Amino acid sequence: MYGGDGFSAVYVSGTGGQVRLFVDRAAAGAGDCGQGGRWTTCERDGDAWYRAGAHQHEYTRPGDGHVVRVNADRGVVPRDVLRAAAEAAHRPDAAEAEALLRPPARGRRPRRGTR
Repeated sequence: MYGGDGFSAVYVSGTGGQVRLFVDRAAAGAGDCGQGGRWTTCERDGDAWYRAGAHQHEYTRPGDGHVVRVNADRGVVPRDVLRAAAEAAHRPDAAEAEALLRPPARGRRPRRGTR
């Protein structure tokens, strides 16, 4: 859960790098440079906004009634990777949801966390 009715997820690489995904309801045009000085760089990049601060950077992409934010540590995840993740984020179709939410095989425990 994120905010009142959004969601978030964190993807962790084997080396400990993290990419954080947030989706929340928002009005059309949301995702601009607002957040009061947190960002030292803020620029429009196609249909998204790129924002960067001292240690983190992110792409924010407004959608139909929602906003997608993908952020990471600046020295760990390149800007083009963040942009690709923001562009690829989508609501899963039925087959994707089934694969993601499938119960574990009988006798197997689901894997949680990093190890």
